[in-house]
Amino acid sequence: MIQTENLSKIYSDGAPVRALDGVTLEIAAGEFVAITGPSGSGKSTLLNLIGTLDRPTSGRVVVDGVDLSTLRGDALADFRRERIGFVFQMFHLVPTQTALENVMLPLIPYRRGLKFRLEERAKELLTALGLGERLHHLPGQLSGGEQQRVAIARALINTPKIILADEPTGNLDSWAGAEIVALLRQLNRERGITVLVATHNDAVATQADRVLRLRDGRVEGVF
Repeated sequence: MIQTENLSKIYSDGAPVRALDGVTLEIAAGEFVAITGPSGSGKSTLLNLIGTLDRPTSGRVVVDGVDLSTLRGDALADFRRERIGFVFQMFHLVPTQTALENVMLPLIPYRRGLKFRLEERAKELLTALGLGERLHHLPGQLSGGEQQRVAIARALINTPKIILADEPTGNLDSWAGAEIVALLRQLNRERGITVLVATHNDAVATQADRVLRLRDGRVEGVF
């Protein structure tokens, strides 16, 4: 499902910083993989490159059989929208929109071409994630764990093959964090979604099929 070959990323604002340094890995369809390592080890950079949010300095990324270097503009945006769901530490919900509206948001510009009813799917996802009574609540009226569930529903609205989660439990207490990890694991097992989670949380790593540890932009080990 995901392959990287000699993947490197250098940020050159001021003194050059090598965020990734020759990372080669392969992740099979349906795997749940935790990416661990100290701050600055390259975890978020790796997710951003796999998720098409950034371009590598060298090397290549192949996702679902597609070499990402061959995609540009609308083709790249369409690939991201159709195959990848993102979950972030900060939730990134629009504070003036309800849970339902936040989940629908990524596909609203494309709703005329959809083969399903967007609002119905958003309601189904939120209900499946235990938020059926919170559809019309604003983010500020939800707990941190509930907000992250809304963010996960938003990530699922496009029926992605891959979920990329960057520190999804970082802003949650241990109980809510454990719920989110269990939810991601459930989605992985029941829907066959490939899940990559960048995390500092050992409890997250113990749930993974494999753990990829980065240090200084390189693969330190795979467990």
